[in-house]
Amino acid sequence: MDQTELANDRSDGASVAGSDEQREGRDSGAKSLRKMSLVLDCFTRLQPSLTVAEISEATKLPKATVHRIVTSLREVGMLDQDGRRQSYRLGLKMFYYGSSVLASLDTPRRAHPHIAKLQLVTGEVIHFHIFDGSQMVCVEREEMGASRLTTLTTIEAAPTYCTSVGKAFLAFQEENLVRRIAAEEGLKSYTPNTITDLDKLLEELALIRNSGFAIDDEENQVGLRCIGAPIRDATGRVFAAVSVSGPAERMPDARLSGLAPLVIQTANDISEALS
Repeated sequence: MDQTELANDRSDGASVAGSDEQREGRDSGAKSLRKMSLVLDCFTRLQPSLTVAEISEATKLPKATVHRIVTSLREVGMLDQDGRRQSYRLGLKMFYYGSSVLASLDTPRRAHPHIAKLQLVTGEVIHFHIFDGSQMVCVEREEMGASRLTTLTTIEAAPTYCTSVGKAFLAFQEENLVRRIAAEEGLKSYTPNTITDLDKLLEELALIRNSGFAIDDEENQVGLRCIGAPIRDATGRVFAAVSVSGPAERMPDARLSGLAPLVIQTANDISEALS
């Protein structure tokens, strides 16, 4: 073998070795990210604070691995530590990321003209909520201030089973999702009107599917009544809802009936804008 062939063989060998090392590095990085994701997924509204032992039990990862991960996440601000219990909770960096995602969403921008129009027609507060996997998250709120229309962008969350936006969403989902949410939420009673029986909730969701709108009859907050309708994405899947809210004295049954076509039309207009 001459010197040129020998050099080529060495070069090819080094290239193969380099490729293997790069591939191993990518695989290792992907595994680390998956483990971090498993850890972050453990934190919920029902379990906002967890110890290393609790995270280890939930993820089936060794405690030493969990400790290394939570330490890294704490250092970059994605987790905060409560030194008294040696427990962890999501850090403000996660709120920053959530706010950035919300700001980049195209959905609220497309929905805004229709939401603003509904507010001007009704004179009441309008909410636009998106389902986040367990609850409804408000991404836009329209209300009339002292002298002008005010748009508020928030990530405030609301229950599904006792709000008009939540029930408008749940009515068009598979029953197993409704049952899962009921189990997680426990159908807690917020007011004397809150539906706390699963069978009764399922019956109401069936009525909502037929009518196309949902009513919150002071179920989440005493003195507040709301009417909401479902919003669909480009595939026809219900993923959000829009609602009109007002004091109970301004929202008697007769007015809710009159608002129903307006809310349904607004939801349909938003769905069309998104498609």
